[in-house]
Parts: sequence; structure tokens; C-alpha cells
Amino acid sequence: MKFFLSGLGNWASDLPFIVKAVLEADKLGFDGALMPDHYMWGELKWHKRPDSNATLETWIMLTHLAAKTEQINLGTLVTPIPFRPPGMLAKMVATLDVLSKGRVIFGVGSGWSQVEFEGYSEWNEPRVRVDKTKEGLELMMKLWTQEKVTFEGEYYRANGAVLEPKPIQQPYPQLLFGGRGERMLKLAGRYADICYIPQFQGIEGYGEKKETVLRAAKKMHRADKITFMAGAMGSKGPYDSKEYFEKIEAAKGTGAHIFLTSFPRSKNFTDVVRRFAKEVMPSYK
Repeated sequence: MKFFLSGLGNWASDLPFIVKAVLEADKLGFDGALMPDHYMWGELKWHKRPDSNATLETWIMLTHLAAKTEQINLGTLVTPIPFRPPGMLAKMVATLDVLSKGRVIFGVGSGWSQVEFEGYSEWNEPRVRVDKTKEGLELMMKLWTQEKVTFEGEYYRANGAVLEPKPIQQPYPQLLFGGRGERMLKLAGRYADICYIPQFQGIEGYGEKKETVLRAAKKMHRADKITFMAGAMGSKGPYDSKEYFEKIEAAKGTGAHIFLTSFPRSKNFTDVVRRFAKEVMPSYK
């Protein structure tokens, strides 16, 4: 089982907390650390913060973390592709993969935060956002793998685009899909290296959604190429190692090989990360 640290957020006031937690996770042997990628969160039931729109630019923050760490993989859960010009995003990701010596995980999403899209980009209906995600990702993959790209899509275009240097990872960084919508699940089957299906209400419906991913993957002859990730993006309540053992066993039961690990956000967060690494991780490494 691999362990990815989550629950970090990307709020500016949490900068010291995020850096300290990721550096500690790197030292303790966590396999990855994932951050959300949002400019504005807006008012959310599960994030009641007065500074909800005071955020760090996540890809710049990941570059900062890459310079301070040695082994841990760094990525997003997830990046909304329609939010930025995908060609520029491809360049950003490739550069970070070079700087980090091949430690980038690229989270693929279609976006859900209307307030940030209206503030910084363009908000579209779900169908269009998924269409843009597919087309944008296809353009990015061409830029990562081809010497010169000319591309004419419905939403995006490129004329003789050259992206050099290419990512260290070949053919490109690992693609992490995170979502529950049917069309995104099918795209995960087609493209994902890692697939995370959030279980907001327990595991009910999880099997059906996983099967949607696998059916799409089988059509592309790549069902064996996808690693499933389970766990939670956030955590409440006091740390209890027994509870984490139960959650990891439940994750194994779904066929997951990566556990998304989050801890209660508190002053002793880093101490909890150490306890988990000492009390739980050795049983699965």
C-alpha cells in the first residue's frame, strides 16, 4: 500500500503548516502529497473559513515544495483543466517535472467552483466543461510527447507549438483522475494512471462507479494500467491509529493500492503525521 498525504488545503494563512507537513511526510517515507487547486473556494458548507478566497497558486506552491523535498511525489487533487489555457498548463507541469526530477502527479478534473471560474476564467455547463477537459488533456499529451504540435479542436488550438524540455517521466507525468460523474469516470478508464472515486456516503455505489472505469479501460486494453486510490480528502476528530487501520483495510477491500491519508487539522498535525508513520505505515510497507 502506498500513502498519499491529503487534507492540506491551499489557503495562504496555512503556508507554514503546509510546508512543515510535506517536509515531514517526505522524511517519513510518504509516497505522495496532494493539494487542491483552487483560486477561490467561495462559501461552502464543509469549509466555513473567512479567508476561503485567500489562496496560494497551487502549481507555484508545489514548485516551492519540490525545491525543499527529495523523494515525495507532488501533485493536485485535482486541477480543473478548463480553468487555464491547457497549453500553458502543460508547460508548467513539464517544467515542474524537470525541476523535481520526475515527481509530478497531474490531477485531472473538469472543475466545480463556479465562483472561481467566473472570477478568473469562463463558467460553462457540465457537458462543456467535460468536453473541454477531454480536449485540453489530449492537447497537453501531444505537447508532452511530440516535437511540434498543430492542433485544431472545438475549444483549443495550437499552431506549431514546441514544448521543450519534455517531462522527465515518460511519456508524461502520472495522471490522477478524481470524480464521480459518469463521463469523467469513462475518461479515467481511458487515460488515468491513478483513479480516485470519492466516497462521500460510504462505499454505496462505489462498485458500480469502479466498474464504469474498468469497462472504459478494457475497451482501450488498459484495465491493468490503472491503480485505484481510496481514503478521505479531509478528517475530523482526534487521531486514532485503530481507526486508520480499519480505514486502510476497507480501502484494501475495494481493491485500492493507494491510501489517501488525511488527519485532523490541528496544531499537532506534524506530530500526528509522525505517529501514523510509526504506528501504521510499517504494517503495509
